[in-house]
Amino acid sequence: MEEIKTCLLLGVSDREDAEASMAELEQLSQTAGLEVKGVLLQQRTKPDNATYIGAGKCEEMKEFLENHEIPLAIANAELSASQIRNLEDRLDVAVIDRTMLILDIFAGRARSAEGRLQVELAQLKYRLPRLAGLGESLSRLGGGIGTRGPGETKLETDKRHIRRRIKALEQALEEVKQRRETSRRGRTKGGKATAALVGYTNAGKSTLLNRLCGSEVYAENQLFATLDPTVRKMIGLKGIEILLSDTVGFLRDLPHTLIDAFRSTLEESLSAELLLLVVDVSDPEAEPRLEVVRQLLHSLEADQKPIFLILNKIDDAKEEDLTPFYALASREKMRIFPLSARTGEGCEALQQGLLRHFAGEHEKTVLIPYHDGETLAALYRDRVILNREDTEEGIRITYCTTEEENQ
Repeated sequence: MEEIKTCLLLGVSDREDAEASMAELEQLSQTAGLEVKGVLLQQRTKPDNATYIGAGKCEEMKEFLENHEIPLAIANAELSASQIRNLEDRLDVAVIDRTMLILDIFAGRARSAEGRLQVELAQLKYRLPRLAGLGESLSRLGGGIGTRGPGETKLETDKRHIRRRIKALEQALEEVKQRRETSRRGRTKGGKATAALVGYTNAGKSTLLNRLCGSEVYAENQLFATLDPTVRKMIGLKGIEILLSDTVGFLRDLPHTLIDAFRSTLEESLSAELLLLVVDVSDPEAEPRLEVVRQLLHSLEADQKPIFLILNKIDDAKEEDLTPFYALASREKMRIFPLSARTGEGCEALQQGLLRHFAGEHEKTVLIPYHDGETLAALYRDRVILNREDTEEGIRITYCTTEEENQ
């Protein structure tokens, strides 16, 4: 079957963020390797129950699809099986919805065994109640769009097989979760401090991880560049060991099947002692996207943890772009760190903030005689120096320390 390369996007909404949501659907389509040939955004309070866009728009869009030889239409919603079937009958092209598109992207990006299990589970749970209406849709599709993973099996004829497979996947993922919890307890017993990067997809989390940890985790300017959880040790720190984790980014209207499937992966990050909430301040949609992340953190019961607000990509932003985030940080009592993960600007201040946070904000001041250069050198080598004062008696050094050392 010939690979699908072009598509038409369909949207129905009267919300204020409707255009931004359609722009995001276009980004998702491009991430899946598709060229968007047209966009229809219909202003109405709710979608048509039968065809999503209504009979009149179906006729109009059918002509557009034929004239431009477009084989695929993508709806910016989660459609029922009957809506997909009716749309395909009227448009005479393959139809998928936003959820199927996201699942397809995840299926293509998952690298670890766990990631592939999670994506397959999400696909099966999404398709099981829709089997009666997706048979024709799946038969129309090719080149991976909407068909990666379990799309190649006889989903429409064997519900019992699907249910058995779902149960097996859930059991396998539960075993992975238990192993991860054991590993997590081991890190806790070892006295290692833990922080987690969270944020909207493509906010720059993986780039920041690489900057802080000297790692080479895959990082590209695209949606969902990272799916699998990654834990790395931060470098360049003195007196304390901090493990930093990164995983899948959040998205507006992220399918519930994906949230459920990736819950154990998210918990790996959200179990950390501190959350680094990364925002791309150069993005015009930065504020609503931050709100999406905060709502998801709330739904995962992770919003009560200490949070550092990381304003990333300041090298591409204007000063006024940062103002609303300073107001939010002040209101919510969050520490704020403007930086550029790409250039490294501001990253040293974040490191200092992390050190002081995990040391319990404790300081210790010592007076070192001028002739004791060995002790002075050891402090500069092993500790974070907060202040130095040269006095008549000697050098007064204030450095970051732990509560235990102060006792």
